[in-house]
Amino acid sequence: MSIRSTELKGVVIFHSGYGHTTRMAEAVAGGAQAELLQIDAEGNLSDEAWAQINAAHYVILGSPTYMGGPSWQFKKFADASSKPWFSDLWKDKVFGGFTNSASVNGDKLATLQYFTLLAAQHRGIWVGVGPKSSNTKASQRDDINRMGSFLGAMAQTPADASPEEMSSGDLETASQYGARVAEIADRLFLTAAKP
Repeated sequence: MSIRSTELKGVVIFHSGYGHTTRMAEAVAGGAQAELLQIDAEGNLSDEAWAQINAAHYVILGSPTYMGGPSWQFKKFADASSKPWFSDLWKDKVFGGFTNSASVNGDKLATLQYFTLLAAQHRGIWVGVGPKSSNTKASQRDDINRMGSFLGAMAQTPADASPEEMSSGDLETASQYGARVAEIADRLFLTAAKP
């Protein structure tokens, strides 16, 4: 029996401190047609959420970048993922990741590298960003991939801006990235399912 696109399951696991990463997670999940699983303020997920991750074909990780890495709540989740690691429950899943910070650089790359290493620990398959960066003099704040990130989706939101004021280009980059992760998962699982 072959796996159809509609049978593929995806989850977006994220923590958000002030709502900006929630907005980005919603864009990623919309593009990926995936379920949102929010890590709470204490760094916890429900048992039902853990079961959804175990059943998923693709997993997209998200956190704001605080002090050069993901939030402590996300790290608590990552440490708790050692339980599925022991049983190889996430092996060969397709992974992706996204982050937001107030500064243009904000050391967001370190957060994406953290996600990539977590996926590698689980022996997952990482998907990078598809569109090239907007890096000419004519480039604008709302262009696609204006952060020039290829490891995962990045967004930049000024510290005094509300989630509603996020760059539409950053959100569209997140949506396209979610769709790309789902598409790669679809290709891999459909190919694997062929006789």
